[in-house]
Amino acid sequence: MKKLLGLMLALTLVGAACTKDAPSPIVVGAIYPLSGPQGAAGTEEFDGVLLAEQMANQAGGVDGHPIQIRSVDAAGADAATAAVEDLHASGVGLVIGSYGSTISAPAATATAARGMLFWETGAVGMLPATAARGDLTFRVPPTGATLGRTAIDFVTHELAPRLHRDPRSLRFAVSYVDDVYGRSVGGGAMDEMKALGIRSVGTFGYDGQTADMNAVARRIARSKPDVLFVSAYLQDGIALRRALVARRVPLLVNIGTSSSYCMPAFGRALGRDAVGVFASDKPSGWSLDAAGLSSGAAALLDKANEAYERAHGDYMSAAALAGFSGAWALFTHVLPASTGPTPRAVAAAARAADLPAGSLPNGSGLRFGAPGTTMAGDNVEASSVIWEWVAPRTEAIVWPPSLATREIRRVSVDPWAPGA
Repeated sequence: MKKLLGLMLALTLVGAACTKDAPSPIVVGAIYPLSGPQGAAGTEEFDGVLLAEQMANQAGGVDGHPIQIRSVDAAGADAATAAVEDLHASGVGLVIGSYGSTISAPAATATAARGMLFWETGAVGMLPATAARGDLTFRVPPTGATLGRTAIDFVTHELAPRLHRDPRSLRFAVSYVDDVYGRSVGGGAMDEMKALGIRSVGTFGYDGQTADMNAVARRIARSKPDVLFVSAYLQDGIALRRALVARRVPLLVNIGTSSSYCMPAFGRALGRDAVGVFASDKPSGWSLDAAGLSSGAAALLDKANEAYERAHGDYMSAAALAGFSGAWALFTHVLPASTGPTPRAVAAAARAADLPAGSLPNGSGLRFGAPGTTMAGDNVEASSVIWEWVAPRTEAIVWPPSLATREIRRVSVDPWAPGA
């Protein structure tokens, strides 16, 4: 018995020594909508973050320290501040999030007020001055303004020549959900139209909760646009497209953006009525041409796609790839370059990051605008793409050429449009 007790004591001491010597984890808080209206896509983005955590830890973590995600569900804007308070109370100083623009803005403000670092992986909406952009808040994906500008540039430089039209002769209109997301994307489109001398025949903001999309479609029809840019969420985006088709509004080009026009559910709901519609957004895991990536990023994308499909039975959506790529940038490029896991040290490493486009598996690079500039805290090397619904329930990236997998299939979205 004494020998057995001695052996047990020895094993206990060895185990205690191993535990004592084990590297402490680097805890990163996560704020995503895992329930509520944005829960499905928010969960996909968070799944991408968890995959990045798993793969980074398999590769040794951060100098041997494992990354540990501590998640708090933020189903909507009203839950964001409470989620930050919860993480702050538990001693967390680094926060990753958040998929939704209406969540990102209050979350970034709340983290900045508490001296925490906020790392945005998916939301594109404008951030307030209180978010400490470029100081403690960093956004990896393209901004909403960038998506809006990209859409207008694509129509102007790629589609107008195919229509044999001077883009300044085309009538443009913008429809947008009137919140931080819609105003960011729609505002970017309108700013680019003004910069290019494009004629605007109307802007159509609406309340996403109460608007009658048939009424919005009637207002748009009266302005007689050739090109309609739409910044909407999924259900209002579907409803507006249905209303436009029902009224046979003769659009030469209908292009939208994230949160609706490129989502698989948009194509499933509309079927043939989505064909020819374009979307300015982020790529998904299966959609981009890996030849446009660095060799390391292409290999990482293949590995991540395989791991995600094993875990979830499906490919990485645009949200999942954004979550994975944004988290991978933080876990494997920024944290290892930091002098420590404190918010200020990690922020300094983020400002020093300089990866060219194609370095991340979604086609992005990593370089943030300096504090005090118009792009403060925004990733100036973020990639965006143009999708087209090329057949019922089938979408493909058609631009830019470096990431595209299909040629542009058609220009005129509606067969009843003049010159279609």
